[in-house]
Amino acid sequence: MQQNAVYTNQAAEQSLVARFMYATYLWMGIGLFITGLVAMIVASSQTLLSFFYYNRFLLFGVMIAELALVFYLASRIMKMEYSKARNLFLVYAALNGISMAGIFIVYTGSTIASAFFVTAGTFGAMCLYGYITKTDLSRFGNILFMGLIGIVIASIVNMFVASSALSKAISYLGVLLFCAITAYDTQYLKRIALSTDDESSLLKLSLFGALKLYLDFINMFIFILRIMGMGNRD
Repeated sequence: MQQNAVYTNQAAEQSLVARFMYATYLWMGIGLFITGLVAMIVASSQTLLSFFYYNRFLLFGVMIAELALVFYLASRIMKMEYSKARNLFLVYAALNGISMAGIFIVYTGSTIASAFFVTAGTFGAMCLYGYITKTDLSRFGNILFMGLIGIVIASIVNMFVASSALSKAISYLGVLLFCAITAYDTQYLKRIALSTDDESSLLKLSLFGALKLYLDFINMFIFILRIMGMGNRD
């Protein structure tokens, strides 16, 4: 009887985690779809391109709004209504689509498509590793955070020195870093699901997880796009 109870509890936990991860990846996918759709709409319209990209103040305002929204969501998502959190996540995805429309100006369509599929495959593999590995990835959290800070600082420095060698190094290191962060975040989200038994909390946590993985995917995609687009730009 006791053994049956253990199996029942394990089955319930696995079902809970499966539902949570499904909702997380579903919302991440919806966010990516909206970002891609908005980016293509803006890039295909000369009027919209002129409106956003020839008005530096407006584009800068969109980027500031993105940063403010993502920090607000990350810090307040568990304290707001689910519907509000969902809508703000979708708004953020749309704003990101506006700022990412510029890649269609810089890179060829085939390069963007190739980078997307490479990113999807790499991202999927790292998510799978993070989900099934028995290694405790939480011990690498500080290292990954310092690596992220290093990438940000190096990117800012390269804005002034404009070194192609440094840009290439940042791109390759960025891919490796976000591969590790993706696995780390996946394991972290799995642990959250196992430690939470409140369905309403898990619903909002799935949006929080979607935001984290969405950001991992977007950053990995940008770095892979830079690598694949070297010497192959419009």
